[in-house]
Amino acid sequence: MMNIRTRAWIYLLCLVPFRGFAQTPPPAAPTGANRLVTLDVAVTDKSGKPIPGLQQQDFTLLDNKQPTKILSFRAIQGGAAAADPPVEVILLVDEVNTAFRGVSYARQEIGKFLGRNGGELEHPTSLAFLSDTGVASTSTSRDGNVLVGEMNQNKNGLRIIGRTQGVYGADDRVQLSLGALEQFANYESSRPGRKLLIWLSPGWPLLTGPRIELSSKDEQRLFGLIVALSDALRQARITIYSIDPQGLGGVGGLRDLRYEGYVKGVKKASQVNIGNLALQVLAEQSGGRVFNYDNDVTSEIATSVADADAFYVLTFEALPGDGPNEYHTLEVKLDKPGLKARTRTGYYAQP
Repeated sequence: MMNIRTRAWIYLLCLVPFRGFAQTPPPAAPTGANRLVTLDVAVTDKSGKPIPGLQQQDFTLLDNKQPTKILSFRAIQGGAAAADPPVEVILLVDEVNTAFRGVSYARQEIGKFLGRNGGELEHPTSLAFLSDTGVASTSTSRDGNVLVGEMNQNKNGLRIIGRTQGVYGADDRVQLSLGALEQFANYESSRPGRKLLIWLSPGWPLLTGPRIELSSKDEQRLFGLIVALSDALRQARITIYSIDPQGLGGVGGLRDLRYEGYVKGVKKASQVNIGNLALQVLAEQSGGRVFNYDNDVTSEIATSVADADAFYVLTFEALPGDGPNEYHTLEVKLDKPGLKARTRTGYYAQP
């Protein structure tokens, strides 16, 4: 049985970070154009290199394992010059969930990335810093030297929230982290184009500790939060990349794969667990990637950003659900061997 402290954590997790969603009335059942879903699809070879030049006939889109018609298709190649509006890159330094040494290293590696090619960036880029006072962001620029200057002006503040404060510290960190993600989703939902949110962090504390048994009410709250966040990130066209600046050093030299048990989409409230809201899980589900096996953060950032150099934009009409919040899996298959497609892994259909 959960103790009072853990139940309070679950309650706050469900209500506080997404108070904006909780106050929004349920949407009317979508019809016609309102069912249109946009998917950003990255295609890579076995080495992870982006593959341009594919045609619509090379793609098969499966909705709940059934082929569905692709209504529109665009191949984006050549980086910023090809995308309209251009893809935006957001590099977020997580000062809440990362040890001080990891924060310092992340900033150092970001500086190396921004300084490449004389500071000339192919994509509009901004920096964000998550601290115990919220999110602070820089301007958006294609001049990496300007961004390095702004980063150097943003000094690490004294963090009130310690990583060793037990459940109370964990509670605050989860709320701040998910609240920041909500903030990005709300802001970007009104702005067109694709966004790559590269989150430098070992993730917030949802994958550690014993599995928590939830009451049916807790399950319903968490399921509602999962649905709201999934919809918000999809509509904002945000792809998340999770980079652990501590690399293998953060887990005693072993790659941490605990998140993989939660990546599969949640179909109903009785299936939920707090691990379903972990950073790494959300990254995989958004069509992004998880990097937690290397200390070469500069290269991992570059690999993430390379997804904007060549990708494909598909639209399709979502199938109606038999009931509210019916989960549908999505899969893109290619008719060329040796290639892999990454995109959002599912969506929640409405009647």
